[in-house]
Amino acid sequence: MSRSKRTPTGHRRLSRAVRTLIAAPLLAALGVLGHLAVPAQAAMAQAWQSCDQWGNWQSPDGYILYNNIWGSGAGSQCISAESAHNWTVDADHPDTGGIKSYPNAKWIVNEPVSRIDHLSSSYDVTVPGGGAYNTTYDVWDVDYDYEVMLWMNWTGPVGPLGQFRTTVALGGHTWDVYSGSNGSNEVFSFLRHGDSTAGEVDLLAVLRWLSDEGWWGDVTVGDVQFGYEITSAAGGLEFTTNDFEVTSG
Repeated sequence: MSRSKRTPTGHRRLSRAVRTLIAAPLLAALGVLGHLAVPAQAAMAQAWQSCDQWGNWQSPDGYILYNNIWGSGAGSQCISAESAHNWTVDADHPDTGGIKSYPNAKWIVNEPVSRIDHLSSSYDVTVPGGGAYNTTYDVWDVDYDYEVMLWMNWTGPVGPLGQFRTTVALGGHTWDVYSGSNGSNEVFSFLRHGDSTAGEVDLLAVLRWLSDEGWWGDVTVGDVQFGYEITSAAGGLEFTTNDFEVTSG
């Protein structure tokens, strides 16, 4: 029959006391470090913010963010970014007609369509259920003669410029295609069948289709923009880009 080894009572009390003496200053130090760490992390979380009408910022990886309040009758709007891939817009525009703003992230391409081997993008957004807006890509040529809009989702009384032309499956999505002129440039609008808040799109497939259809020539693509074309956001609405990326080559 075995017996467990007992430790003298005085020894047990001494061990607890020693452990308490060692642990107390260590826990206090960790507590201080924890309090110091929180403000440092909070300061690092936000890379840029602006409420300026034309506020813009170039990220370390080459993207450019714009607050871009360009329409008449606009209210207030602020943009804050952890990075060019993760940013939020807080807008309070009146419930009136006309586009008020297009806060967006931009990636510069500067290559003719025929020389681009790959151009795609991924997106992930959280958008409000009210207001009037569309979440859209805006692809421009270098001379700003052509504008290609890809509507991924939209809410409220908004619609594309021009006339309906056709329905086509391109770049992993099915679109209703419209075209028209705004007086300054030609606009090709691709409205996705069904709202999408996250996914990928092959932009090059869309641009090549426009060339193949003879709607434009071998244009030089200037930049790819992605953001929110906001007509109204009365009372204050939030638009969040959880992730956005352009892959080109």
